[in-house]
Amino acid sequence: MKINFIENLLGSGFYTGYIKTASGTWGSFAGLIIYLIPGFENPSLMILVISLFILIGVPIATKFESIYGKDPKECTIDEIVGMWITLLFLPKKVWWIILAFLIWRVLDIIKPYPVRNLEKVKRGWGIMLDDIMAGIYSFISIQLIIYIFNLITK
Repeated sequence: MKINFIENLLGSGFYTGYIKTASGTWGSFAGLIIYLIPGFENPSLMILVISLFILIGVPIATKFESIYGKDPKECTIDEIVGMWITLLFLPKKVWWIILAFLIWRVLDIIKPYPVRNLEKVKRGWGIMLDDIMAGIYSFISIQLIIYIFNLITK
């Protein structure tokens, strides 16, 4: 199974998957940089792009897995999707963005239940689903923190 240029570009998170150390963190950072493009934070646009990246991410991740093995570090499209899910509806303030990034990385690395179990799903779905779920956990966490912060600072 061959990976073409576009699949490689997107699947490797704009080549962050080929960075020797912490490719997942670099992939997440690539997602964050894209989020910082003015207008990208629009929830309708983000949901559309997240959905598109999930749709194309599964077959691309399947190809990466067939070449590099189970859940390869070279495939970071899943980190981009998880990062974007985390950033949905986030106030575009530097402190919230940094906190959201840190929460996302911690939850993506520790993989709380049932995130780790989702890795066992076959083909590219396993690669994508664990990061989607970790992204949902991160989204809920940062939104709760913002809600509580707003309650106590009123």
